[in-house]
Amino acid sequence: MDNNNKILVGKIVAMQGVQGDVRVQTYTENPLDFKNLKIWSEIFGADDFHFVRAVPSSDVIIAHIRGYDDRTSAEHLRGTRLFVDRDTLPNNTQDNEYYQADLIGFNVIQNGKNLGSILCFQNFGAGDIIETEDGNMYSFKGALVDFDKKTVTVK
Repeated sequence: MDNNNKILVGKIVAMQGVQGDVRVQTYTENPLDFKNLKIWSEIFGADDFHFVRAVPSSDVIIAHIRGYDDRTSAEHLRGTRLFVDRDTLPNNTQDNEYYQADLIGFNVIQNGKNLGSILCFQNFGAGDIIETEDGNMYSFKGALVDFDKKTVTVK
């Protein structure tokens, strides 16, 4: 699979109960999006992922992966990154709305100076952070995206 086509949407972070269910930390705007997405990983395919329920007031969902039917076998899934194919996501975004994956490769601008191109986004709990190719990081909060110029201007 082309790495530009896979979008990271979550990660299995813990087990839930004894029947193999797992807790998934979601990275989508709404955890309930997982009900309608074809989720896959490097370990299992999209037909194996089954949404069970959302955890109220949280960005965690409970899911079950076919073939992992007890806690012991599901424990091997801890840390598994979950993806969707980019071309399966809707393209009808609103103004000032976009997928971060579409910004990879854009130039980061601050005070008129080019700081490098976007390698990836990080989030350690305090908000989204842009990481450039040279390893520097910049807050994405309040950034201005210009698709025509392929730039992200940060404060």
